[in-house]
Order: sequence, then C-alpha cells, then structure tokens
Amino acid sequence: MKAGDASLAHIVKQITGRATTQYATSPLGGGCINQALKLTIGEQAYFVKLNQADSFAMFDNEVDGLQALNAAHALRIPQVVCYGQFKSSAYLVLEFIPLTHHGDPQRAGRQLAALHRTTHDRHGWRRPNTLGATPQPNDWNGSWVDFWHDQRLGFQLQLAATHGHRGPLQTRGDRLLARLPDLLNHQPAPSLLHGDLWSGNFAYDDQGHPVIYDPAVYFGDRETDLAMTELFGGFPNGFYDAYNEAWPLDAGYKTRKQLYNLYHILNHLNLFGGGYGQQALTLIDRLLAELED
Repeated sequence: MKAGDASLAHIVKQITGRATTQYATSPLGGGCINQALKLTIGEQAYFVKLNQADSFAMFDNEVDGLQALNAAHALRIPQVVCYGQFKSSAYLVLEFIPLTHHGDPQRAGRQLAALHRTTHDRHGWRRPNTLGATPQPNDWNGSWVDFWHDQRLGFQLQLAATHGHRGPLQTRGDRLLARLPDLLNHQPAPSLLHGDLWSGNFAYDDQGHPVIYDPAVYFGDRETDLAMTELFGGFPNGFYDAYNEAWPLDAGYKTRKQLYNLYHILNHLNLFGGGYGQQALTLIDRLLAELED
C-alpha cells in the first residue's frame, strides 16, 4: 500500500501532539508484509510500519510482544511510540534504531539465555497473535506435547490442507503428530520466547548491543528460539557457545530442532507456497526415519 499524505500527517500529529508539515520520509526494505518507512521530524527519526486498516490486530499483537520482551530486561527491544488506525491505514511507530550486523555474538547468546529465564507455569500466551501474517493460537496448556500437537504443528498442517496441500504431506504429517511423545521426551520449562528469531529479526545497534524485533511471543520450549536461529543461515558459533555456557541445552536438541523448524517451514508454505511443501515433506520423512532407527 502507499503511504498517503493524510495518514502520515495523522501519524506525525500523534507523535508530536500538533499538526505540522515539517517532516520527511524515506522507504526502508526488509519486510514482505508491511510497508516500512523512516520518518524524520526535525532531528528525531522514527521507524514506521504501514498496512491496510484490517491489519491493526497484527500491529496490536506486535506491540503486546514487544512490551513483554522489554519487561524481561534481557536484550534491547525497540520502544513503541504509538500505533493505531486512520481511515484505510493501520500504523505502528517505533523508535528508530540504526542497525548493523557488527556486534558481539557471545553477548547476544548470553542475553537470549537471560530472556529465556523468564518462565511461566504453562505453555501458551495471554492472547492469540500472529507469526508473520498467519494466526498463531496460544491457548494455555500444561503439556508441551499437547501444545505443540494442537496449536503449532497440527494447526499448520490443517491450514496447509485448507490451502490445498494434501496427499503425502497430510498422511505423513499425521504419522509424525502421532509420534510427538517420542520426539518431545523432555520436560522443558515454559520460557518467554521471541517466537520468530531468524537472522532477519536480529541485529546490533550502533553501540554493538544485540537488538531483536518483530516477535511472535509465547511461553514454550526455549529450544524453539535456538532452532529458528539455525533455519535461515544461522548465527555465529560464538552465539551458540555463549548460550550453552549460560544455560546448556538438553540432550536430543539436534533432533527436536528439526521438528521445531518444521513449524516455520509449514508457515512459509502457507504464506508463500512454492518449494516449501517439498522442504516440509523432506523434513517430516527425516524425522520419521529417525524414529524408526
């Protein structure tokens, strides 16, 4: 969507408390769901996300997640300035953080472990939210196996079926769902999770401090965040070394991370289609083969 002058003027007024035409914008890349802008008012810069008005709930969920992560005081999280709806637009304004790929990955690993030390007595979250543009159910559950069966893997498989991805994906997916107790044979603490922690949602500020953003938060197995960091390119080795030094992972992680990343591959299938279906099927077959060994 295009950012109209009226919606930008409204956003500026929400930030400053007054009407003004003294602002500038420049487009930012990196997103495939929202339009992203750098908004400059005087000497102050802001990061603005724009979408259609019916995307307001997605921004409301993002604000909820950012505030929860901020409350953990573990990593730097962008501060929310304001968000809302105006005519046909929904918007979210965050502090503008100049980002870089240069920083201390070991510090990032330690800080992620600190985030995961924030725990709950059940898996889930206080509200449903979104993973990208996909609804993400989060009903509270004391059983990690049941939570992952019903609200993660099973949910994505059902969604794939409604999108026409049936046949082997569903039959083998059902076989895998039936074997979840054999794969999830540990008792993870429900940790506060970023929920979508790939390299595109992680960077460093200009002081080298780790920054995470675009969350899909819930309480669950901390290994799901670690698994996601390995899915699209991975993080530096020092990141994983520092995390394991701060809080060692349980035995069996190398197998479970494939299961956890299957959730994200299925989500990409549901969002984008293409070759993600074959990638998901390959991952399911690999997990079934490991169970039969």
